[in-house]
Amino acid sequence: MPIFEYICKDCQHEFEALLFGKQKAECPKCQSKKLEPQLSVFAVSSKGGAASQPSFSDASAGACGSCGDPRGPGACSMEN
Repeated sequence: MPIFEYICKDCQHEFEALLFGKQKAECPKCQSKKLEPQLSVFAVSSKGGAASQPSFSDASAGACGSCGDPRGPGACSMEN
């Protein structure tokens, strides 16, 4: 569900509005529809998700499992 942030141009009231479909927001204080949309800031958590797992393309993936080279897997020329 999208939550939008606005500032009313008539009374300067700052508020958030949960809008469905083609609904138009209005100021809850003065009912004006003259609104200025604001840039919303949001957070994303990756706790326990696949995004928290390191990838092999990441330089900080760890030492090579074959030789221990600190540059990571495949960094040395050692054949497996």
